[in-house]
Amino acid sequence: MKPELTIQLMDTHAGGDVSRIVTGGITALPGDTVRAQMEYLRDDADGLRRLLLEEPYGIPEMSVDLLVPATHPEAAAGYIIMEVMGYPIYSGSNTICTATAVLEAGIVRKQEGKQHFKLESPAGLVNVEATVRDGVVEAITCEGLPSYIHTHNANITVPGIGKVNYSVAYSGGFYALVDAKSLGFDLTLDEERRLAEAAHAIVEGIQAERGFSHYTLGDVGPLPFLHFMGPVEQVAEGYYRSRSATYVHPGVICRSTTGTGTSARLALMNHEGRIKPGDKLETISLRETGFIGEFTAVEQEGEYQVVKNNITGKAYVIARSDIVVNCDDPMVDCKGLTHILSTENIA
Repeated sequence: MKPELTIQLMDTHAGGDVSRIVTGGITALPGDTVRAQMEYLRDDADGLRRLLLEEPYGIPEMSVDLLVPATHPEAAAGYIIMEVMGYPIYSGSNTICTATAVLEAGIVRKQEGKQHFKLESPAGLVNVEATVRDGVVEAITCEGLPSYIHTHNANITVPGIGKVNYSVAYSGGFYALVDAKSLGFDLTLDEERRLAEAAHAIVEGIQAERGFSHYTLGDVGPLPFLHFMGPVEQVAEGYYRSRSATYVHPGVICRSTTGTGTSARLALMNHEGRIKPGDKLETISLRETGFIGEFTAVEQEGEYQVVKNNITGKAYVIARSDIVVNCDDPMVDCKGLTHILSTENIA
């Protein structure tokens, strides 16, 4: 009889976006940093990502976060982010979910009130503040990546849509930022499919016309994301609110507003002089969920004003399960997978 191979999962969601946290069943990966381990997974073991995001185990709208031992002495755990488009080096919603899972799994002991710890992402160390009340993780605040506006107020003509004005931010990936009203959208749930179709056409048009380079990272690939922006409403001194929708893949509008999308919005508001350090922006999704971005500081890096920021949200645990991996199943593709499967719990 063949040994039964299983992968241990804790399914969570933040703002509606499901993050599957892999807590066990995967061998230790080679690499002296979490970034190097991510690159190994991407190049030599992509089967794990495909297994958990494709039928019969998952759907493209999910994300996967593999817990790995931290390589940095200050970090409680490391994590590698996997999404349908690949391996982003950072994600706000995935970090919120991973930090919650680390607490729920006991890797970091819960403490009442506010507690602080660090995680190691492929982008580096991430400071985390957790708020715990009566044993429940009520909120996670994590650092967003330093964000900046690469291109402001450009335009492109898109077949079937017409002229589209956009700006481009980097906040962990390059984002096209588009005013929703200018295209006739109110950012309501019934528009979800049309938003995805419009975003796909705009992104393809921008990709065909030009590329973007990060001021230190260089070429990080073609622009993948688009963030639709609703009107910004000031609801209190230093506190703003705006409806938002983030496109990440053909047919996929995120259920949340996304942490990196919110960071991109802060960079744009700073660039346009509409926000100052200490101010906050709450982004509201098509499903009425939200994240809060706080603009904490700004630094000049060459020609760019780089915005430092924090993202706050709440994650919910929705399932704990063992995935049974049966490579004889015709629905299961085990290429790039079997050599990293283990019966030991990595966490």
